[in-house]
Amino acid sequence: MSERALRGTRLVVTSYETDRGIDLAPRQAVEYACEKGHRFEMPFSVEAEIPPEWECKVCGATALLVDGDGPEEKKAKPARTHWDMLMERRTREELEEVLEERLAVLRSGAMNLAVHPRDSRKSA
Repeated sequence: MSERALRGTRLVVTSYETDRGIDLAPRQAVEYACEKGHRFEMPFSVEAEIPPEWECKVCGATALLVDGDGPEEKKAKPARTHWDMLMERRTREELEEVLEERLAVLRSGAMNLAVHPRDSRKSA
C-alpha cells in the first residue's frame, strides 16, 4: 500500500520534512545596497562574520553593506623590474666591472672570430 501512496510523486525534488518543532539558529537581517540603487536583505547567523560586500540579487553587481565598513583594500605589491632583480644579485660596482669587461671584449674584436658557414660560401 505504501508503494501506491508514493507512486507518481517527485521524491528527488520534493522534501516531505517540515520545520515544525525545530528551533532555528538565531539570525539577523543584514542590508546591502548596490551602485544601481537596489537594496536587499540577507539573513546571517548572529555568530557569523558579516562580509562587507555581496552579489546583488537583482543585477549581479557588487553590493556593499549598508551602514558598514567598506571592503579592505589589498596592498598591491609593486612590480619587480629586471633592474630590481639584477640589483638583488649584484652591487653597482660589480655591474660596472662586468660592463668594462664586456666593452673590452667588444673593442678587441674577439667577438667576430666565429664566421657563419653561409657567409663563407658567399665569398667563395
